[in-house]
Amino acid sequence: MLITIWIVAFIIMFIFGYPILFSISVPSMIYILLSGVSPAVIMDQMVIGFEKKFVLLAVPLFILAAKIMNESLITERLFDFANRMMGSRKGGLGHVNVLVSIIFSGMTGSAIADASGLGLIEIKAMNDAGYDPEFSCAVTSASATIGPIIPPSIPMVIYSMISGASLGYLFIGGVIPGLFLGISMMVYIAYISHKRNYPSGEPFHLKSLGRSFYKAFFPLLTPVILLWGIYGGVFTPTEAAAVTVLYALILSVFGYRILGFRKLVHIFKDAALSTGYVSAMVAGALLFSYIVSREQLPALLTNFVMNSGIITNKYTFLLFVNVLLLLLGCVMDPIVGELIVMPILVPIAIFFEVDLVHLGVVSVLNSMIGLSTPPYGENLFIVSALSKVPLGGIIREMWPFLGVLIFVLLTCTYIPDIILFLPKMAGYMP
Repeated sequence: MLITIWIVAFIIMFIFGYPILFSISVPSMIYILLSGVSPAVIMDQMVIGFEKKFVLLAVPLFILAAKIMNESLITERLFDFANRMMGSRKGGLGHVNVLVSIIFSGMTGSAIADASGLGLIEIKAMNDAGYDPEFSCAVTSASATIGPIIPPSIPMVIYSMISGASLGYLFIGGVIPGLFLGISMMVYIAYISHKRNYPSGEPFHLKSLGRSFYKAFFPLLTPVILLWGIYGGVFTPTEAAAVTVLYALILSVFGYRILGFRKLVHIFKDAALSTGYVSAMVAGALLFSYIVSREQLPALLTNFVMNSGIITNKYTFLLFVNVLLLLLGCVMDPIVGELIVMPILVPIAIFFEVDLVHLGVVSVLNSMIGLSTPPYGENLFIVSALSKVPLGGIIREMWPFLGVLIFVLLTCTYIPDIILFLPKMAGYMP
């Protein structure tokens, strides 16, 4: 009876459009009050939950690093370097858009930071060169999904917290899928650029490339330092987030002398607000997870799945996960989706012997597709606001990119070694 009240209350609050934090927390509090569980027990559970989630410290640090990067004009140096490298090709600025997202993804771990930080530069450059504005926006939204797949990755930090999977192996497992996704987008961009006769950029000059590389050299070192530090055993992924912040501050304040005291105060305030939102969501998710565990929902769902005959092995389970997360991604924030469904799905994945690193990268890829999928599509709203291009036109251009994203998702889902190849080379034992 209590679990029914809890589920109905959650559904009602969600339907009526309450903020997702309240939609998670209020039904959970109703359940706790009606169940007679002591609030002290709940507080103990939450304190223990946070104490064990040391990895969560990486989230505010990566958020802060992303905001510093965006405010310090580092993105412009990266864009110029990518443009000198690939802009001379047919539809070159579309390829540059994807390439600079791949580079930026190794610094921030956030698709929103990519879309909002690089978006205006990318869209303006493409529009000025004669690309259709709707296509420019669609490329920008789609390429931003690469951000949290290539390490570092804020959604992977959240998944690691929930599942207990190694964050280091999750990070390295995202490298090949992220590059595969970027290459696949470039193939489509090359096709559509020839079809629509989009322009080529300036001719390639080694000297110009060298100058732009010199200007972008120190920002380009960020992912190198991160990966070398993590996989060389110098620091943990959480410590890597702190190193990223320190390095970004040194570049921006002392190296390029772009950020002053007032800008830094604004950046820290903004990062604190974002961190507060994520922390509140995690606190609500811990309540949610406590009830899921107390009611033995994973076991009940596993028995139902097995008896229904719909899901009989790990392959049908992975298909179920993909469909579920893609649908959730259409209506809610990716981190929220992870916090709600992963406590239920992870035990079932273990039952079907699905590797948790594989599942983690697949789930993050799913979540990122949701950012560019209507009606929620946060990336779509960001690029529309930046460019003043109507959302309907962007969505029309977005559908082929969604086809590319789903192709990569299914390939990575059913060929696990695309994800697990590098972790295995690094010593991972599935």
